[in-house]
Amino acid sequence: MATAFPSPAPLRTHPIHGILSAYPLAFFTAALVTDITYANTAQMMWANFSIWLITGGVLMGVLAALVGIVDAVSNRRRGRRQRPWPHSLATAAMLLLALVNGFVHSRDAWTSVVPTGLILSAIVALLAVVTSWLGYALEARQEAR
Repeated sequence: MATAFPSPAPLRTHPIHGILSAYPLAFFTAALVTDITYANTAQMMWANFSIWLITGGVLMGVLAALVGIVDAVSNRRRGRRQRPWPHSLATAAMLLLALVNGFVHSRDAWTSVVPTGLILSAIVALLAVVTSWLGYALEARQEAR
């Protein structure tokens, strides 16, 4: 008798890393938006939103990176041909710059965002997009085999 539900995916194709990596992309992009809003309004609420978004992005990014490392190590035993080094290095750079950005945003008032925090937020958001692109492209190439 056939069931209405498809069989679960094999353990090697779990989506946990992909799901977790969406959070830093959203948080860092939102932090850029709140920084731009703060630069235009000078309302401290937006700078406070930025630091919370940056903190959430760093925490979820570290969690996604740990899951990604476990995934890469487990796939290494299966003879993975594509190396995840560009994705890994971009992720490390993104998280390091995001951490620096968090410290910049911890300063008081206008200098917490303008201009250094805003520039760092733009770079980190761009790195989040590039890192996500590299990660999804790597996964698509692995699934195609």
